[in-house]
Amino acid sequence: MEYPCGLLTCSKQPVPLKSISVAVSIREFVADVSATLDYKNEEADPVEAFFVFPMDEDSAVYSFQALVDGKSIVAEIQEKQQAQENYENAISQGQQAFLLEQDSSSGDIFSCSLGNLPPGQKAAVTLSYVQELSLEADGAVRFVLPTILNPRYVLQESAEADITSQIPRLPAKELPYTFSVSANVCSHNGIEKVQSNCALSPLQYLEDDKTVAQISLAKGHQFDRDVEILVYYREVNTPSVSVELAQADAKPGSMMGDPAVMVSFYPSIPESQGENTAEFIFLMDRSGSMCSQMNSKECTQSRIESAKETLVLLLKSLPLGCFFNIYGFGSSFESFFPESVEYTQKSMEEAVQRVKALEANLGGTEILEPLKDIYSKSCRPGHPRQLFVFTDGEVCDTWKVIAEVQRHSQNHRCFSFGIGEGASTGLVKGIARAAGGTAEFITGRDRMQPKALRSLKRALQPVVQDVSLTWTLPPGIETTLLSPAPTVIFQGQRLIVYAQLKGTNASKEAAGEMCLHYTLQGDAFKNTVPFSLEPKADDKLTIHRLAAKSLIQTLDGNLQDATEEKKKVVDVSLQSGVVSSHTAYVAINKELNQPIQGPLSRRDIPLPFTYGSASALHHIARSAGVSAFPCLIPLCLSTIDTMEAYFDDYHDGDSDIPASGACGYLSEPDDCNDSNICESDSSTMISARDTSSPESPLLQLISLQKADGSWELDEALASVLGMSVQSTLAALPAQSKDVPRWATILAVLWMHSSSWDQREEWELLERKAVAWIQARSDSSLGECIKAANALLKSSVDPAVFGL
Repeated sequence: MEYPCGLLTCSKQPVPLKSISVAVSIREFVADVSATLDYKNEEADPVEAFFVFPMDEDSAVYSFQALVDGKSIVAEIQEKQQAQENYENAISQGQQAFLLEQDSSSGDIFSCSLGNLPPGQKAAVTLSYVQELSLEADGAVRFVLPTILNPRYVLQESAEADITSQIPRLPAKELPYTFSVSANVCSHNGIEKVQSNCALSPLQYLEDDKTVAQISLAKGHQFDRDVEILVYYREVNTPSVSVELAQADAKPGSMMGDPAVMVSFYPSIPESQGENTAEFIFLMDRSGSMCSQMNSKECTQSRIESAKETLVLLLKSLPLGCFFNIYGFGSSFESFFPESVEYTQKSMEEAVQRVKALEANLGGTEILEPLKDIYSKSCRPGHPRQLFVFTDGEVCDTWKVIAEVQRHSQNHRCFSFGIGEGASTGLVKGIARAAGGTAEFITGRDRMQPKALRSLKRALQPVVQDVSLTWTLPPGIETTLLSPAPTVIFQGQRLIVYAQLKGTNASKEAAGEMCLHYTLQGDAFKNTVPFSLEPKADDKLTIHRLAAKSLIQTLDGNLQDATEEKKKVVDVSLQSGVVSSHTAYVAINKELNQPIQGPLSRRDIPLPFTYGSASALHHIARSAGVSAFPCLIPLCLSTIDTMEAYFDDYHDGDSDIPASGACGYLSEPDDCNDSNICESDSSTMISARDTSSPESPLLQLISLQKADGSWELDEALASVLGMSVQSTLAALPAQSKDVPRWATILAVLWMHSSSWDQREEWELLERKAVAWIQARSDSSLGECIKAANALLKSSVDPAVFGL
């Protein structure tokens, strides 16, 4: 088979995009990014280049400009429909025009159109955006530059075309444009190190005190993952307040006409006794794409297998007295129980066995209907609902899903997890923000388990109530919040608040104070942050634009008066220059002396295949002339050549030849639909051949724990401990006859001595076990711990058990 290569897409059309260069400036917890797309038309006629690309949904795009023949053309932000009309009118009249817009279906997809690029001409377009950076559990500040845009699943009844399904796809090695990233990092606290999931140039410090550093992406990026940069500062938990000067030509009282404040602090929530006996609902994506690998390494664990391990950990970590249920969704959905059940030994055992049997066999990615079913069931008094959503995020109705979560936000918290490269930040962050939870992303070599357990710890924290903010300011100065007032706060989580300062100018020495108030288990607490009121100038108006983005996201999520909120969104967007779903940037080159002549050809810029996904196989099959898939198609393939060879063989009628490197298959049952892969009504899904690896000793141990936190001494536990039941019993001190307690002590000590590096994953299990042991404490406990340490050849401090 002749596969498209060089400068040709699947339809053998030349590609005018030659390079993408990205410059990143990371200052403390904010990134300012400029991405430049270089084009050249090497055809005989003018072309229109159309490029669809992913963006983090928190990105505040504030600038768009083009450079043509040495002349800069600065785009203007307009209402989207007006911008689109102006662009179409311009190119129809032979003028050169540029358009940048956010896709209407999701906040994390953008498109850039360059209309009427004449033969032989070069053009460079640059878009700029600012973004808050998240803080990881290990203290790293995380910046992600999305490069993977997975095709989104489209409902069969949907009348709207999905923009991602129209994008041509090529193997990464065949993409006709280059990609480069350089980053400057700055922090007054000092930079300890910088890490990445991609190969980087050596870190260069530009100052002796290590407050400024520079790195760049090594050549040869394979487009198989988003670019993640982790920055470790010497200090990250220091509260800070920044006051930014207003835009010089903006009217006082407007969005940009008053100073803006960004407050970043870490609420110091006291450790509390007891846990939140909540209702836990786990909503698991079981669509075909969940059989894709967790990363691009050959035949690594699939997403569904990692999710199953995580569910077992979560189930074992739940406290007695709570309620739970597990949903799976795809083209249809199902739940383990008709409604949430009490967490007991029996219900836990049943759930664990059913989790281990789960497959990614439910077809497409339709999350809205299971959410409606969950919300249709009444919450249990005294058991606040906590919803955990696991998905690879390949849905097209993102706004509808977020709106549904928002509609029920007063009745639950939502913790979301984006699985794999290219998971939709619009969906994953959007539903967490809508219901006061947190969002996590699992990519590359990340393990899902510690991130899920971290969220469970937050969900188990007693609910912080009566959250409010107060400001202490000089007379004549007042604040207007631009971000939502915090209603939910968690221990160890950074809280960011944006506000405007209105009123008469204060002196340079003037100071203010912001105080966060809340109650926890009936006790009142407050955290106070003092700050100087002297504003600092920033020609990029970073804080104003981040505040505008926060306000736009809040307004877009308000369901009470959509028409009125749309007007407010447009107004904020036009004032701040931050793109929204209702606005777009447009530029027209008015320097041309005469209209551009010749037929205009559209050229869609290709994106890389996401190997292992159903969509990648679909594109290759189409290229091979295969319109209906066989029953079994290799899923996890080592090279693009393997996939091509398979379809060559199939096309020639030799479909029985197995593909080397395959570790999974694409099958075609009647009840499935994944990303509209097949033309027939019974669409295609992915089901895995045995891609699961044997259970790790830690997971084996965890699987044996009972709901109350204890272990029984049996052959299975003894096997994990590396000894026989007889030798284990022989080591039990004579004064103790409590064999279950002995088994539980051994299990806890084994986790400490053999799996300390995975402590985040078993910390809650240990908490249950220790509480159970303490409830059975007697004078022999100390001797039992000493004997257990000797048996396991460990030296764990008895203080672990409260001694």
